[in-house]
Amino acid sequence: MAIQAVSPDTADRSGADRSGDAIGRVGAQMASPQEARRAIRAGLHRGHTAGLAPGYVQGNLCILPAADAADFLLYCQRNPKPCPLLAMSDAGDPRLPALGADLDIRTDLPGYRVFRDGEPVEDVPDIRALWRDDFVAFVLGCSFSFEQALLDAGVPLRHIATGRNVPMYQTNIDTAPAGKFHGKLVVSMRPFSPADAIRAIQITSRFPNVHGAPVHIGDPALIGIEDIDTPWVGDRTEVKPGELPLFWACGVTPQSAVRAARPPFCITHVPGYMLVTDLRNASLATF
Repeated sequence: MAIQAVSPDTADRSGADRSGDAIGRVGAQMASPQEARRAIRAGLHRGHTAGLAPGYVQGNLCILPAADAADFLLYCQRNPKPCPLLAMSDAGDPRLPALGADLDIRTDLPGYRVFRDGEPVEDVPDIRALWRDDFVAFVLGCSFSFEQALLDAGVPLRHIATGRNVPMYQTNIDTAPAGKFHGKLVVSMRPFSPADAIRAIQITSRFPNVHGAPVHIGDPALIGIEDIDTPWVGDRTEVKPGELPLFWACGVTPQSAVRAARPPFCITHVPGYMLVTDLRNASLATF
């Protein structure tokens, strides 16, 4: 099943599962990362990956020509909250053995977003036909890892309970520039009761390699979010009366930087459609 192409005007709001709930449910039953990647590679799962392979690290993706790779690496180093680097490939090599022995970056995500001159032009189910010998793949830590720690501690997550993608927003916060790369910070939001919000801050602070503690709590207008019911990408999640919205730095931030930098070509993940790795979430905890 092909992933629906997107236009630049609508791409920012296309984070919902476009391939059908039935396929998403089939994929979500797969407990190991190897099973998940095989299903994705075979086209059996084309939905978002929230809840897939519990206990294992998922990653955001950004693929760039080697000419832009050094600048982007520096961008990640200067912005470790939204861009915590887990692995970087050699030029032209689609393998990332540190993240999975059988992993192929060209086929093992359920959705890829293609950018030309900084604009998203299409979403595709694999990128074998687009692969080039000068491509360098960057895999960045994802908040899905700390979500497992929250669930294990009994802290509820509404978007997972309702089977939806987490909402993500572009803020008014500037990231630190590096070469041509710059742009606004993107955040993901999860609502909690005040007691659970405290626990969520404590738990996620243990995972700096997957965004760590929140960057903002409470009033979304203070970070430039005008309407919390209208995410930049992802699905709307209700904030109920008496709850606090917590905002974490998000691995979709590179897509904001790509729009600003306008490299001639770039491939990312579709927001929420992550790379499932063989790393254990617990291996990223600091204490």
